[in-house]
Amino acid sequence: MSAGTFKKRQAFSMGNRKRATILSVACILFFAGLYVAGFLLDDGGLRTNFMYRNQPPSFEFLFGTDWLGRDLLTRTIKGLCISLQIGMLAAFCSAVFATLFGLCAATFGGKVDAAVTTLIDIVMSTPHLVMLILISFAMGGGAQGVVTAVALTHWTRLARIIRAEVLQLKNMDYVAVSARLGKSKMWIARKHIFPHLLPQIIIGLILLFPHAILHSAGLTFLGFGLSPHNPSIGVLLSESMQHLSTGYWWLAIIPGVSLVLMVKMFDILGNNLRYINDPQTSQH
Repeated sequence: MSAGTFKKRQAFSMGNRKRATILSVACILFFAGLYVAGFLLDDGGLRTNFMYRNQPPSFEFLFGTDWLGRDLLTRTIKGLCISLQIGMLAAFCSAVFATLFGLCAATFGGKVDAAVTTLIDIVMSTPHLVMLILISFAMGGGAQGVVTAVALTHWTRLARIIRAEVLQLKNMDYVAVSARLGKSKMWIARKHIFPHLLPQIIIGLILLFPHAILHSAGLTFLGFGLSPHNPSIGVLLSESMQHLSTGYWWLAIIPGVSLVLMVKMFDILGNNLRYINDPQTSQH
């Protein structure tokens, strides 16, 4: 490779890393702004006001109002914040499960590895939506049921990735030296393996957010999630189905597009952080 070609590739890689960093910061600012907006908005827009019922989007009501005169902008932002909080909690619990199972399977091996692998296969072979509904119903629904259902069904893929990473790290020279010096498997996992897995776990956690948010909204939409009194996105979409035939399109389109936008922002954030953390790109 000539020097000119190497410089062009290096400049291209640096440009992509800069773009990925800018997009990551923009996504983080978006979520911070959404959370602050949800915190600052008062509950006035959630109150019933029949004088302004079924108003289309306008300068006075940017997202319009529903059949009870409630401001859809306030309800949508509050709903996105609720979905964000539930999705983050469920994804965090799922990432913890994935880390523990992946570390134990690869570190101890043998029967432990076989048991974890079998459990992963069982969870992944079960119809996803059916398991979500059953767990949420068994937990009594609500936020607790949604978080538990999503957390117990979304850890398998990340656990497989962590298991593969640990198996690769076990073959490193410094790990073999520690084992010969008499260090325990738990000590090696805590001191040598887990620090190398931390970036992978963080990125996997972020990429779990979209799935957790969508499935929590889906459970609520089907009636197995949050109470109708909570202005979550699933509740908004479920309520809007009764009024679509009357021409009130904004009741479903605006909350639905807002949910897709938030999920897409998480996807962009996770993919760009994975690109920044990629050893092949971080060398340049």
